[in-house]
Amino acid sequence: MSSVLLDTHIALAFFGRSFRQHFPSIHALLEVGDVEGFVSAATLWEIAIKTRLGKLDIGMPLSDLPEAIASVRLQILGIEVSHVLHTLDPEPPTRDPFDRLLLAQCQVEGFELVTVDRALVDHPLAFRP
Repeated sequence: MSSVLLDTHIALAFFGRSFRQHFPSIHALLEVGDVEGFVSAATLWEIAIKTRLGKLDIGMPLSDLPEAIASVRLQILGIEVSHVLHTLDPEPPTRDPFDRLLLAQCQVEGFELVTVDRALVDHPLAFRP
């Protein structure tokens, strides 16, 4: 079984139930395929920051996120020291610390990153359905 890590944009679509409509091939893979889906604690952190700054409305209390993740059969990937200290190879063309951490988690754990971020879709760790 392979494993994928959803970036923030993809995870928000998944929680908002617009995932099937906007990302049908990825939805099919996660729903019926042999793929295990994860959401990083870094993604939850980014969502919490943007929500508290008033830049994002997720339509639920932040405290409900873990249950929402579990309800769609995703798992939360914690942030480990090995993820934080990992040197990415190749380096991504982004300086965004959340993106870099997600890629490091993928490289350390052997996951692929499900993303539509233009800065990340061509990275070797990006998922290609």
